[in-house]
Amino acid sequence: MTGFASDARAMSLIAFIAVISVTLLLCVMTAPDRDDLGEFYTGSRSLSPLRNGLAIAGDYVSAATVLSTVGVIALTGYDGLVLTLSTALSLVLLMFLLAEPLRNAGRFTMGDAFARRAPGPAVRVTACLVTLAALLPLMVVQLAGAGDLIAFVLGFGAAEFKTGCIVMLGLLMIGYAAIGGMKGTAFIQAVKTVVLTLSSLAVAALILHRYGWSPGLLLGEAAKGSGAGPAYLSSGLQFGGDSLDMISSELTLVIGAACLPHITMRMYSARSARAVRRSLSWAVSAVVVISLALIVIGFGAAAVVGRQAITEGDPQGKTSLLLTSQAIVGPHASTLGTLLFTAVATAIFMTLLASISGMTLACANSLAHDLVAHGLRGRSGVRDATETNTARVAALAVGIPAIALATAAQDHNLQPLVTLSFCLGASALAPALILSLFWRRYTRAGLLCTLIGGTVFTALVMTGTKLVSGSPQSVFPTHDFNWFPFTTTGIVSIPFGFAAGWLGTFLSRRDVYAQRQQYEAVEGWILAGARR
Repeated sequence: MTGFASDARAMSLIAFIAVISVTLLLCVMTAPDRDDLGEFYTGSRSLSPLRNGLAIAGDYVSAATVLSTVGVIALTGYDGLVLTLSTALSLVLLMFLLAEPLRNAGRFTMGDAFARRAPGPAVRVTACLVTLAALLPLMVVQLAGAGDLIAFVLGFGAAEFKTGCIVMLGLLMIGYAAIGGMKGTAFIQAVKTVVLTLSSLAVAALILHRYGWSPGLLLGEAAKGSGAGPAYLSSGLQFGGDSLDMISSELTLVIGAACLPHITMRMYSARSARAVRRSLSWAVSAVVVISLALIVIGFGAAAVVGRQAITEGDPQGKTSLLLTSQAIVGPHASTLGTLLFTAVATAIFMTLLASISGMTLACANSLAHDLVAHGLRGRSGVRDATETNTARVAALAVGIPAIALATAAQDHNLQPLVTLSFCLGASALAPALILSLFWRRYTRAGLLCTLIGGTVFTALVMTGTKLVSGSPQSVFPTHDFNWFPFTTTGIVSIPFGFAAGWLGTFLSRRDVYAQRQQYEAVEGWILAGARR
């Protein structure tokens, strides 16, 4: 079941090389001018709503999301279905609650949105550090997973080959971010979204066709293949019946997924509030379609492949999508079946490339704009050409450590790093954005308490979860210093983030009047886009 035909491997390799060549060429062709700051950071806000929406969807649906979603549904059934729907709900909340105020308040980075309320180097530097803390773990996971996945598809299991894949993809992601800027990475994300949507729908349609287009029959066969029986289609399989743990995970996903900096930076590339709404409409539609297709594929994996073969490929089921595609086209695939498998492998490969390049660009922009141009240089600032060049060098400064960490961590369980990123998004970035955009009395001290307090508290609690120690699947399976009873920290760290902001504001009451005047001066612009 896990063997791939040589034709499929050869075609996948050709497709990978073609994708690399074409995307690099397009990045060079769409590269911004050296001294045009707006073109590098936002593409001069010239992206159409459709293209920007597909780019947002591409950034939002990362490789980790695609591979993990299918695996979680295949192994846990109902619980995986709920988590997938929570992923789509998170982007809907961003569209209705934060998208327009965020676009109005910011210019290039999340630090711009915070500085609109509380200008100063401290806020800029803190915003940059939290951006790095939230995105660097996610980049490491995507890169480390890329080595395993490409080796799995091409049939090379040597550790040296996996390391070479990680280094190659890492250098590509640096090139995409440094050369293409916002416009180049947006193009790659849009193409990735289209390829992923079409290939996912094709696999989902073949699964449904196999079971006579009957969802009931598919679910019944999936329950049999899962080995869990009726429990597969009811709540509790993933978290051992702990409903609080499930609530904590869903809360973290819904609040944190859409507040990560590589998602919010796409809001600044829309030319108007109306364009933001239309972009998010396209993005939500694309994410919903992809999520529905992945749900069908997840249940199809359990039905067609079965739990034993899935866990043999990867204990967390991350190879389920490829295994299902192979099983659907059969061991002696026709040319059409080989093309379908190649399309799925190419979609995953593009998803890896695009996801990592988007995160690299967000980190590089924050380093150049928040840390160097407005944090360290303060009021003296830097010339536009210097800042653009700094952003390109920053892509290298972020990418090299990410490659080194991914190479060192490729044989370890990296699930805690993914969870840490989403927890930081939900516990530090989301409270800071909500309070900064909507609370008049919010002060600079409150903002710093939210960002720093939420980040430190989340990191401390994360060390006590069962993902780090106390279980065979944890990072340290032979140690047990597990003291926090849940998988994610959201159930306590999200309230802590808001409480830290309130406490910081309360303790800095002398600044409240000045901060309130500061907010009232920009309130109309932030909430309604009214000209100042």
